[in-house]
Amino acid sequence: MKRYPEIEPHRSGMMDVGDGHSIYWEESGNPLGVPVLVLHGGPGSGSTPGGRRNWDPSKYRIVQLDQRNCGRSRPLASDPTVDLSTNTTQHLIGDIERLREFLAVESWVLWGGSRGATLALAYAESYPKRVRAMILVSVTTTRRKEVHWLTHEAGRFLPEEWHAFRAGVPEADRDGDLLAAYYRLLNESGDAEIQRKAARDWCSWEDALLSLEPDWTPSIRYQDPDFSMLFARLVTHYFHHAGFLEEEQLLRNAHRLAGIPGVLIHGQRDISGPAETPWLLAQEWPEAELHLIKEAGHQGNQRMRGLILEAAERFADC
Repeated sequence: MKRYPEIEPHRSGMMDVGDGHSIYWEESGNPLGVPVLVLHGGPGSGSTPGGRRNWDPSKYRIVQLDQRNCGRSRPLASDPTVDLSTNTTQHLIGDIERLREFLAVESWVLWGGSRGATLALAYAESYPKRVRAMILVSVTTTRRKEVHWLTHEAGRFLPEEWHAFRAGVPEADRDGDLLAAYYRLLNESGDAEIQRKAARDWCSWEDALLSLEPDWTPSIRYQDPDFSMLFARLVTHYFHHAGFLEEEQLLRNAHRLAGIPGVLIHGQRDISGPAETPWLLAQEWPEAELHLIKEAGHQGNQRMRGLILEAAERFADC
């Protein structure tokens, strides 16, 4: 199967969600079709035009939003003085519900990739009656053990890059919690040059984690100092607080997904997030169909993209 052609939104806007935040949203496809909400990862990556191309535009009403402090939402986390205290998973769940009510959507299909999968699960477990089906890719739940793996254990595969990442924090912090050290540099140092360097170092490590995947090229976005600051601040904000979730919360509450069909698609060569997470989720969610792709990593491959399209075609009639 091939992805659908590029299309443009036919409706978009900014929504005041309180706390000084305005959220960008857009719609494309069939206004009378099956609603699907596409949740971007990062956090901080923002929505992209490519997010529309997995859905038959004649069958789906495709909804995208930029989560708080990123993309076209305002204010942006690229300004180091912007307070992130009102950007939590619970706030984002509230934003999704507000948008659903505004758009008069009774229930929708959810798509989430990477950190977007965490948000999709958190929303679905809070509002299961509002979810028709779920397609989750490169699945994470932002448990502390997952975050520790990404910031410490994954360095075993990339020793040179990880030691450069470790060297980016003060010497006194190098044998401790590197995530906490980067969080302090980015959010508490008050020194613009220190913050810019910490953002570059963090994003270099994020890029390195993908570098073992086929056809990898360095991310152009990370070369933009504003984007790297925004991304590093939001990622460390969420990781430092374990996604603002209790440890194991999403796995423990997976029983709330009963009756919701799901497809979990994950690369077994995903250095950023081991395949254990979707496997554990599938044990607690009987309606979930698990696909572990041996040759794929976090960014996915043609087989993973094909499975997304197959699931989207199936759920167009749900």
